[in-house]
Amino acid sequence: MKINDYEKDFFPAWVQSEGEAGDVAISTRIRLARNLKGIPFPNYANEAQLSKINDEICRTIQERPPIEQLALIKVEELNANDRLILVEKHLCSPQFIDQSHLRMLLINREQSVSVMVNEEDHLRIQAITAGFSLEGALGLANQMDDYFEESLDVCFDENYGYLTSCPTNVGTGLRASVMLHLPGLAMVDQVKKVLTALIHIGISIRGLYGEGTESIGDLYQVSNSVTLGRTEADLSGNLRSVCRQVIERERAVRESLLKDSRIQLEDRVCRSYGILTQARMLSSQEGLKLLSDVKLGVELGIIPKINKKMLKELLFLIRASILQKIIGKELSPAERDFYRASIIRDKLKIQEGSGEPNV
Repeated sequence: MKINDYEKDFFPAWVQSEGEAGDVAISTRIRLARNLKGIPFPNYANEAQLSKINDEICRTIQERPPIEQLALIKVEELNANDRLILVEKHLCSPQFIDQSHLRMLLINREQSVSVMVNEEDHLRIQAITAGFSLEGALGLANQMDDYFEESLDVCFDENYGYLTSCPTNVGTGLRASVMLHLPGLAMVDQVKKVLTALIHIGISIRGLYGEGTESIGDLYQVSNSVTLGRTEADLSGNLRSVCRQVIERERAVRESLLKDSRIQLEDRVCRSYGILTQARMLSSQEGLKLLSDVKLGVELGIIPKINKKMLKELLFLIRASILQKIIGKELSPAERDFYRASIIRDKLKIQEGSGEPNV
């Protein structure tokens, strides 16, 4: 199976590099919620009002094109699988594709910036970067926010800040999140303890696809839960401090496991590596869990000479909608499991004798 040509422009920017603290931090996302004056929030707007929002956005782009070209996608014109791919790329929310009528999505070429039109708010501006990069993601989001605010009349109150459909977003309208890979904390059964403690300091913990989802492959989204009465600098600074502590805690646990339980750790990592290189069928959950173990092994030097970028790409490639896009047809669950295992085996192939576990 040859998929390299297809992949060239398929990966979003955050998948193609590690970024800062890439051993633990997978990606960083900033989302800004904005609404236009005089029009109800999307959940309360009628079709004419939703259409007016779309017209305003289209007019803005046509009359004053942004510095960076944006592709405009009408979500209802996409098939079901292509909609799911947008979610897998973290360019939009699952809720956005469920209510596709009169919803538009703007995306830049690198797929590092997207704008959901008529989701829960009129505009939801998102920027996503590789690794731990709150400043970088915030800069991209603010640049797009400034562009729209120069042309659109945005709801802003001197006392409350930006007005949004959900009270928890009122104020800055900012939601910052960092996707963390925490296999070490999970192995010593500390992940719930550590993450639960964060709730008391205004930090929310979510799964792979955001609110209402569970962790898969030891991946967790850590984000701010309050925006009112706080500045962007306060919110990003607090989250930065919290994430640094979690990252350092994860690193310390990994080193402790390597020192005190090396054989057991190597056994787990090498078993997972062995299954991935030999399995003929793998479910999505099993594939992500095994890749989580192997990523840990690569970061700790147990399995050398495996390209970290390639491993990160695999975490993305093996998801159902991505597989179906690559293969070019709708797949049954069994067929997805077959192709998933095949792609992983192909990607993990390296020169003979260069990738044996370092035990």
